[in-house]
Amino acid sequence: MFGTTFIDWLMSLVIAHNTWQVWRVWNQPVKIVDPEQRKTRVRRTAITISIVCNLIVLGFFKYFNFGIDTYNSLVQSVGLEGTQLNTFFRVVLPLGISFYTFQALSYTIDVYRGNAEAMANFIDFSCFVSMFPHLVAGPILKFSFLADQLKNRRLTSDKFARGVAFFMMGVAKKVLLANPCGKIADTAFDAGSIQTLDAWFGSFAYSFQIYFDFSGYSDMAIGLGLMFGFVFAKNFDSPYLAQSITDFWRRWHISLSTWLREYLYIPIGGNKGALSRTYANLIITMLIGGLWHGASWNFVIWGGLHGGMLAFERSQGRKGVYHNLPTLLRVALTFLIVTIGWVFFRGGTLRGSVQYLGAMFHLNQPFPNAADRGNRCLVWDADVGLEPTNDLAEDGDLFRARLGGADRPGHAGIQSFYLFHFLAR
Repeated sequence: MFGTTFIDWLMSLVIAHNTWQVWRVWNQPVKIVDPEQRKTRVRRTAITISIVCNLIVLGFFKYFNFGIDTYNSLVQSVGLEGTQLNTFFRVVLPLGISFYTFQALSYTIDVYRGNAEAMANFIDFSCFVSMFPHLVAGPILKFSFLADQLKNRRLTSDKFARGVAFFMMGVAKKVLLANPCGKIADTAFDAGSIQTLDAWFGSFAYSFQIYFDFSGYSDMAIGLGLMFGFVFAKNFDSPYLAQSITDFWRRWHISLSTWLREYLYIPIGGNKGALSRTYANLIITMLIGGLWHGASWNFVIWGGLHGGMLAFERSQGRKGVYHNLPTLLRVALTFLIVTIGWVFFRGGTLRGSVQYLGAMFHLNQPFPNAADRGNRCLVWDADVGLEPTNDLAEDGDLFRARLGGADRPGHAGIQSFYLFHFLAR
């Protein structure tokens, strides 16, 4: 990662000065590239080197194991076990490499496009790419957004106080909301065999877990940035109130959707050209966005689902399938589609995700002897000594006895989940 940082910094100076002999112009002021004169051979070669080096590093660390496992599974499925690759090592994924890579790429691309001035000082550039508040979970910061702040950062007591408030809000989202929802989701997804209502209950819990978890981390990053005098852009804007998948991506992980649009979707053609080309560009962008989230076919399918919905909504125009529906129904339908997509995002394997979807739509076989037992409920709470279980509650008294054990502060939300689940049965 240090090597790619140095390469990005060096290539940005090559782009800015339009020469490989940057040591000859070391003391000259760095100027913003004129967009009309950027397409020289030197600049095109430099930006290509920067992009390729970053993608090679990201591809090796994040997708080496995935590629080997996929190849081995493929040759095994066709009966060619003898051609499997037995590697003597497994690659460990560096922390935050996905966010780091996208942020570094935004720097050299912005310099090449003439949207920002190259940084002559390597230490200043290293500070930008390694800024720790947002490095692990975002938001992804474009260099053009932070360039002026890096030169003219102002730390005030008002910023610090706002930063503390944002950070506390993020911690509250993570600890009080995301973690309890995560326990419910873990119980449902790890159950092995699950009934329909329980499956939907777990998928909804995960939908809220990933939102509160991710937005909580973003709030903490924004808060830490304010404490150091930096202002980061908002990363979430009530995404579950979106009235379409297109609207959802205007609200969810805004920094990622903006990056994908400006640095991937538009460069490969965007909405220019034939409609079929636009639909293909949308799907390709979201497939790559899904793979960026993780090295698994689950993430590819998740990205394909969102890409397909974006293409479908684009094909319908402004007065499409959602237009004549009531607002509340549009919001509910969008949330339902997003929740189904989250099953692939949360599922450990493709087979497990498909089985879980089957349970959600009542396509799987029920539990053995389910008809001979009483009400089924997923009851757990590690804090009060109850392990995750699929035991069947014989009657409401047992359920209420377990529910009553969760009497510690902060368990009111969990009790509400339990009560709703029991009454819904």
